Amino acid sequence: MLKISDDFAFRGLVHQASDEALWTLLDEGATAAYVGFDPTSDSLHVGNLLGIVTLRRLQEAGHRPILLAGGGTGLIGDPGGKADERRLLSAEQLAANLEGIRAQLGGLLDLSPAAGKARGLLLDNSDWLCGYGFIDFLRDVGKHFTVNQMTAKESVKSRLERPDQGISYTEFSYMLLQAYDYLYLHDTYGCRLQLGGSDQWGNITMGLDLIRKVRGAEAFALTYPLLLRADGTKYGKSESGAVWLDAAKSSPYEMYQFFLRAPDDEVGRLLRYFTFLSHEEIEALDVEIAERPGQRKAQRALAHAVCTLVHGAAETERASAASSALFSEDVAKLDEALLLEVFADAPSSRFARSCLDAGGFALVDALVSTSLVSSKTAARTALAQGGVYVNNRRRADPEACLGRDDLLVDRYVVLRKGRRDYHLLQFE
Repeated sequence: MLKISDDFAFRGLVHQASDEALWTLLDEGATAAYVGFDPTSDSLHVGNLLGIVTLRRLQEAGHRPILLAGGGTGLIGDPGGKADERRLLSAEQLAANLEGIRAQLGGLLDLSPAAGKARGLLLDNSDWLCGYGFIDFLRDVGKHFTVNQMTAKESVKSRLERPDQGISYTEFSYMLLQAYDYLYLHDTYGCRLQLGGSDQWGNITMGLDLIRKVRGAEAFALTYPLLLRADGTKYGKSESGAVWLDAAKSSPYEMYQFFLRAPDDEVGRLLRYFTFLSHEEIEALDVEIAERPGQRKAQRALAHAVCTLVHGAAETERASAASSALFSEDVAKLDEALLLEVFADAPSSRFARSCLDAGGFALVDALVSTSLVSSKTAARTALAQGGVYVNNRRRADPEACLGRDDLLVDRYVVLRKGRRDYHLLQFE
């Protein structure tokens, strides 16, 4: 059986570990491990997915995963990774965000009794933080840490270096709340491991210190690398914003396309992080990337795996079919909603349906009117050279016309010149 230590090393999931004894615990025993998420939005995005997938790996090895939604810490705001103070959310906003996130988290891990001792838990830290008296908290938790220790943490130090901004006492106290979360989960559920992105190392080690000082017990910390692109920007962001796990905010097709477009120099890392493919399968895809990059077999495997994990097999197959339809005659099989989504970024034009009567709408005129070509002469040249497609079917006759038989879902025609110049015609 593959050891967790070997699997995590292969997948590049270890940025920092608090003690080598952690690997003995994970390889030979069973424990509870947690990852926390503050509900700053009503949906998680792809950047949050790595922590959940890592917990799932532990669950499949017999450990108990705990997903901690920060209904309490979300009222404060984590200063980590932010140059400015976070905007404080209202209790009502947080409650609404939590509802959206709970549904996503519950679908990614096994929270059912059938999982036995590895049954996952979905908890909300407002249950124990919001009722904790301020004076009691200062006495029970605050007294165990010095200001010197807290200001040395990178998330605080980087803010203190900006005298024009600084850090509020509210956000300064965040690490104490997170430390107490770990202590509470340790006492209540036997949790001995907290995981997080590498930027969370300072906060996580505060929890280790608190457990050691208050309980005299050993606990562990493990961070994985931040999801960054080659240019240093956070992964999970597209030009128009985050790629969300909520299908209403980012469709399965959008997520599928996001991973399908992964650059060759990133796809191997993403396959290791996000998929449950075996080491041998991933190494075979590494060879595909090196020897046959144009086939994008690794990207398709990545997109299929992640989309299936988040949205299920049926939606993934639908997204895959839509992706293939971009360059095939299968575009005629798409329903209206998916057709419009696939060509959402393509320019479009509206025409009267009557244009298709009395012999049809001359294809040369259609090409010019949509600015796919600059003139009728250029249109005829493109047709003669075989570079014009109607609904991804090549047209070469310069006298060809569009007719009602060309309509997709009785309204649209997809016009393409060359490989990627699309225009969507809508007839009303």
